[in-house]
Amino acid sequence: MTSFDSFGIKSEILEALNEMNFTTPTEVQEKAIPLAMEGQDLIVRSKTGTGKTGAFLVPILNSTQASDRMTALVILPTRELALQVFSVAKDMAAFSKVKSTVVYGGASIENQIKELRRNPSIVIGTPGRIIDLMKRGELDVSGIRFLVLDEADVMLDLGFIEDIELIVSKMPKKKQSMLFSATIPEQILKLTRRFMKNPQFLKVGAEEQMTVNTISHSFAISTSSRKVPALMAYINEYNPVKSIIFAETKRGADRLYNVLASQGMNATVIHGDLSQAQREKALSEFRNGSRFLIATNVAARGLDITDVTDVINFDLPGEPFIYVHRVGRSARMGNTGNAFTIINEDEIDAIKAIERTVKIHMMRIELNQDPYLEVGRDIGYSHYKNRENNGGRGNRNFNRSGDRRPPRRSNGGHGNGRRFNNDRRN
Repeated sequence: MTSFDSFGIKSEILEALNEMNFTTPTEVQEKAIPLAMEGQDLIVRSKTGTGKTGAFLVPILNSTQASDRMTALVILPTRELALQVFSVAKDMAAFSKVKSTVVYGGASIENQIKELRRNPSIVIGTPGRIIDLMKRGELDVSGIRFLVLDEADVMLDLGFIEDIELIVSKMPKKKQSMLFSATIPEQILKLTRRFMKNPQFLKVGAEEQMTVNTISHSFAISTSSRKVPALMAYINEYNPVKSIIFAETKRGADRLYNVLASQGMNATVIHGDLSQAQREKALSEFRNGSRFLIATNVAARGLDITDVTDVINFDLPGEPFIYVHRVGRSARMGNTGNAFTIINEDEIDAIKAIERTVKIHMMRIELNQDPYLEVGRDIGYSHYKNRENNGGRGNRNFNRSGDRRPPRRSNGGHGNGRRFNNDRRN
């Protein structure tokens, strides 16, 4: 079995890895670190939660001295991801004293400028704030030796590709570039051809295995007016241990949080209207005990929380690749997970499209929603009236604790969660 010391890494980095209890490289680290240490450009297809952060930070830190100024730029799509990578970078550099800083929107730019003026070796940040600092003359990328684009497909999804092109255009042509992404669409490949030199293409797990082998997929058909009762019925029947529940809108996420709180459930919420301090508090609460995190798509991108057991789609994702990103929040680091989606009758074709595209089977379940029809009404939440302008989709809900009973693939009834025999494969 490969160990980190077999890579020829500096002793101070090995010491830090040991302190972090990183003793055996993950598959992506084992494949990427030796090539990166040789100076090769890399395109790595691997989902979040497989150890990608170490795969690019270890070779960068190994080639960087504490006195080096602005030698590496790591670009990520969200502030949460940027903060997570920054935290890992600090821990990995604990003994080498290589300084990092993090820049992102929604926080004081003045404080970030102060940190940049202390000449860090590594800058980690989101595209918009990086460009803002470049325009102010506070972030000079002309001497960059290492460029990392992490969660590249998410940046494509969020419309950051032009920003990436602008940032890269200001960098020297001679640099080492590494791109990490759960999927590699053609637009990403076109981008890499513009700034990479003969990159090595690494695949960690077959693409169809990203969500198939370790996640159980199921769905239930409801109506827009009864989606909250459907969710309550699901959670009471299957008792998810730790769940992220996706809301289509920020307003919907807040409403669902209020519903859960009214039911005495341990939940927290995260979306773009919250301040950075509120978002960090919400993530901390979820990591340290909250059972449910209600999140919008953008806010949950790249969240690295290893013990999520379930992802619940209160609203059906608009595209199959968004489904992949969502459900990838569970089944981290080789664990198993569960993905449950609530749909309207007219959304069955979208389920079939997900099954075809992602090459999975989504099992249909039937839930007894009647006992939960009044949930939320005492706080003014009416699933009959409060439908938002989101393509006919409604809002969401959750429920209590206990160990999870795994979904059954049987052909008979069991309580309120009978599985159908006429499930479809595509």
